[in-house]
Amino acid sequence: MAEVKLINVSKIFPRGNVGVKDATFEVADGEFCVILGPSGCGKTTTLRLIAGLEYPTEGEIYIGGKLVNNVEPKDREIAMVFQNYALYPHMTVYDNMAFGLKMRKVPKEEIHNRILEAAELLDIKNLLDRKPRELSGGQRQRVAVGRVIVRHPKVFLFDEPLSNLDAKMRTKMRAELARIHRQLKTTTIYVTHDQVEAMTLGQKIVLMKDGEIQQIGTPLSIYDYPINKFVAGFIGSPPMNFFDGEIVEEDGKLVFNFQLGKYVLPQEIAKKVKEVGKSKKAILGVRPEEIILGEGDFPAQIDFFELLGNETIVYLDAGDTTLNVRAQSSFNYEPGSKVVFKFSDRGHLFDKDTEVSLLK
Repeated sequence: MAEVKLINVSKIFPRGNVGVKDATFEVADGEFCVILGPSGCGKTTTLRLIAGLEYPTEGEIYIGGKLVNNVEPKDREIAMVFQNYALYPHMTVYDNMAFGLKMRKVPKEEIHNRILEAAELLDIKNLLDRKPRELSGGQRQRVAVGRVIVRHPKVFLFDEPLSNLDAKMRTKMRAELARIHRQLKTTTIYVTHDQVEAMTLGQKIVLMKDGEIQQIGTPLSIYDYPINKFVAGFIGSPPMNFFDGEIVEEDGKLVFNFQLGKYVLPQEIAKKVKEVGKSKKAILGVRPEEIILGEGDFPAQIDFFELLGNETIVYLDAGDTTLNVRAQSSFNYEPGSKVVFKFSDRGHLFDKDTEVSLLK
């Protein structure tokens, strides 16, 4: 078993800077877990704590049921892929992949068999005699992954491994990593700031901000049921739209009053927030696909739009707010055009003061 468990783990650096605060989560054996968040949120520090490159100030870290707080990285049976690949430039691909095994005094024949097995999996058999400078970015990334695969670790750790690749290559490598995980079924912890990578790769997402875990769940559960405004705004591209207003009761219905007018809360949403009373300051969150153009009573003006082929992202000027709307590819308005819009029956409400979801 190679489950990874963190219990109340904190990391405070010498000057008092908090890297990670009271992190508790578990990665099941064979699971692909993504630690997601903006720069400086503590995600890489968390990964380094698991790897043994940093030691926790408080809390406990377990790998395969064994407490590893004071265990050296080389004895944790983990392997890590870094953002910069960290390949030895003077060595061939074969020697780069063999180096770690030679240091562990693995027999030559076994080293050779492991390298061929990994090269077959990664489709790099024809690159084994080349040096890193002769490889593309995607090929170097495959070699970096191959170098950890040959070690047969209990846990793979990835620290933003695709950030140096162009958009097309990132998409291809995401598919490669997903395929490799399906075949090897090795416990994997993957750090990224890219929510598209998190949504497409992760079976579980741990979303962090300012060193603290905000929410843990499957990609769809976090997308559909964000626990607070930060999570709602961070997950989803284009991001969620937000409106400040107040929930009031009118004629037996709950209504959200905001700068553009009144929005009668759909029955399912109203059921969940009926306990807020007759008046409650709140924030309404609406995803771009939940805004319907050309219908309704809310006025706006087309600011600009992005044609993406299968769809169009429209940016609306609605009073003091700029809205993101996901429209059909047949969208044919011009910048400056006046339009109306309405909301679908799906939406999110957050407390104005705490920014915590009211739809628990």
